[in-house]
Amino acid sequence: MSSPLQAIRGMNDVLPEEMALWRSFGGIVETCLERWGYRAIRMPQVEQTALFRRAIGEATDIVEKEMYSWRDELNNEELTLRPEGTASCVRAAIEHSLVYDGPKRLWYGGPMYRHERPQKGRYREFYQYGAEAFGYPGPDVDAELIVMCARLWPELGLSGLRLELNTIGSAEERARHRADLVAHLRAHEGKLDADAKRRLQTNPLRVLDSKNPIVQEVAAKAPPLMNYLGEGSLAHFEGLKKLLAGAGIEFAVNPRLVRGLDYYNLTVFEWITDALGAQGTVCGGGRYDGLFAQLGGKPTPGVGFAMGCERLVALMKDSGKAPAAPRPDAYLLHQGEGAADHAFALADALRSAGHAVVLHAGGGSFKSQMKKADASGAWLALVVGEDELRAGEVSVKMLRKSAEQQRVARARAVEQFNAFLQKAKE
Repeated sequence: MSSPLQAIRGMNDVLPEEMALWRSFGGIVETCLERWGYRAIRMPQVEQTALFRRAIGEATDIVEKEMYSWRDELNNEELTLRPEGTASCVRAAIEHSLVYDGPKRLWYGGPMYRHERPQKGRYREFYQYGAEAFGYPGPDVDAELIVMCARLWPELGLSGLRLELNTIGSAEERARHRADLVAHLRAHEGKLDADAKRRLQTNPLRVLDSKNPIVQEVAAKAPPLMNYLGEGSLAHFEGLKKLLAGAGIEFAVNPRLVRGLDYYNLTVFEWITDALGAQGTVCGGGRYDGLFAQLGGKPTPGVGFAMGCERLVALMKDSGKAPAAPRPDAYLLHQGEGAADHAFALADALRSAGHAVVLHAGGGSFKSQMKKADASGAWLALVVGEDELRAGEVSVKMLRKSAEQQRVARARAVEQFNAFLQKAKE
């Protein structure tokens, strides 16, 4: 016998018992996004590789090591499974002229792909919700996105998330800072690990984001980027902090927070938890005012965030407030010649009336069917047996409380079903 096939490492099945929590999570998030005026958009999971190379940056970990890319021999195109959503959303906005008539607020959700070493909270196929605001230059929309998240966490039953905030200024300001930063890092190159030495050549600002304690000591003494920012960048950051303080949002300014993508400027932020170990960032984002022009569009300011669904769902599960799996309203049993046809018609009528009904299939004794009815979690068991067939009736039994079995005419079963269901839930 051949060995059974398994899912690809880092790409996980979500089983029916878990889907109740996932659906509840998605419903809450999507309702929140819509309530704040963000409209849904859906982009392809496969894009031209050049999109991510231009947007994310050639010297980032994602482009260098993590993208799932291949050549489509039929069309001679380099293609990539999307590793993040912002570049795709900006590409869609440019291609379809979404901001020609004014700014837009958009949201999306779906799978992303990165070839990483799988561990808790970090997978090769992972799901994100993202929100993007195009055409808004001021700190008010930066604050809006952050406050939206702060209001969302309690709706998900989450607490203990903290906000870290920074500004990385403009590309010109970072270029002035880069020379002094590189000089500082080279002076302490003996303390840098291999990853930091590589970044020193390609993207030295990312060294500040190192998780290595020895490298962090070096980074802590580096010249602060804040000292190189001009009046406009500082005013934007002060405006953001003032709005957050006015909304009662606590935050910590982390001067080493830079995020891992090249397209950011000005605001960067992360929502962090201590409950998931090393994978503590559950939501991150910032401003990317140059990305439209970088991808061939008209210069347009942009700001957004992406949240990690697996990490947030794990926090919901650990909170003990996860919703119970949905249960059917009724399980419909049947036995005897002709009973299956009547049961099939009754189930169809009840479903058409908006009720969740499981119709027994596969035969079996009345006793075995009742066991399955009870295991289904249904509130009611409906029985069409030989006695019910002769009388033109259906028996109704409450499964979650002690109650005698009642009978009702099959012709009136749909009409009276709500009353039975309400009584069963009391």
